[in-house]
Amino acid sequence: MTAIVNVTQGLKSFHSLIEQDQLLSVVFFWADWASQCGPMDEAIKILATEPDLKNVQFLRVEAEEKPEIAMAYEVAAVPTFLFFGPAGKLMDRIEGAKMADVTKKVRELAVKVEVQMKTKAAQSHLESKPGPSTKDLKTRLKELTNASPAMLFLKGSPSAPECGFSRQTVIMLDALEADYGYFDILKDNEVRQGLKEYSQWPTYPQLYVKGELVGGLDILKEMHENGELAAILPKKKNLDERLKSLTHSAPVMVFMKGNPDAPKCGFSRTLMEILADTQIKFQTFDILQDDEVRQGLKSYSQWPTYPQVYVKGELVGGLDIIKELNESNDLVSTLKGQ
Repeated sequence: MTAIVNVTQGLKSFHSLIEQDQLLSVVFFWADWASQCGPMDEAIKILATEPDLKNVQFLRVEAEEKPEIAMAYEVAAVPTFLFFGPAGKLMDRIEGAKMADVTKKVRELAVKVEVQMKTKAAQSHLESKPGPSTKDLKTRLKELTNASPAMLFLKGSPSAPECGFSRQTVIMLDALEADYGYFDILKDNEVRQGLKEYSQWPTYPQLYVKGELVGGLDILKEMHENGELAAILPKKKNLDERLKSLTHSAPVMVFMKGNPDAPKCGFSRTLMEILADTQIKFQTFDILQDDEVRQGLKSYSQWPTYPQVYVKGELVGGLDIIKELNESNDLVSTLKGQ
């Protein structure tokens, strides 16, 4: 690759660009008003011409012109670099004008992707390679069916079912406010085939409660109609109640990426530095560890980005607000709830 590709279409087109099996994709989010983006752009153009990086594609996304792409990957500042592996898997991200870090990461991941693809190619030729023993598979299936009080094995995921039967099952369980884990059987053919024998049930989806098979869609429909299904399913806690409890769990509560000792984004790191100077005690919640909280809190707070700071259960704001309060010498009093 010798040129940077400008992304001019929407999210669907962007996905088609990054979901190529053989490539590492480096995506540069920029804005014309950001002075740091110009030098980074020039450096990336030079990096893209290196012969050793011929299997790396470089993409440019103007963040404010393509907000649906920026929001999908929580890009809240420029410059930001995202690194996608084969099939569009997000491998890493770097925020800020850190060209040395970007260059190092590109080379590191390019080697990693090349090794992965070579390994995948080699494995595809080992057709005679014996798989795990029946005992090992049964142990794994037992662990999976007991991974959550209720476990749904389906095609796709609850947010994106990939067959009509799975979609109907998800709609039914969600209507009952069921709390359940799931496993996408399209991602693991060993589980997909083995579970049929393990459960003596030939089709999907399959629902397990406390490790025991309940059945497929037809059985679930019958149980739903006579009220039996709701009685055996664990119920999901109301998300708003959970979020209210979390935001009130300390006088100063910070929702961030990572933790104070190891922030996982530049905004969270900067916030920790500012709060440390105030000497005000606070607690944190790592939103990367709980996607339900990560997505739900955006709607609950009407604030689309992280970190978020709450005082006595009320939202103060994100990093920009905290910076303004700090510069006006109002931060300490705000954090004390005064």
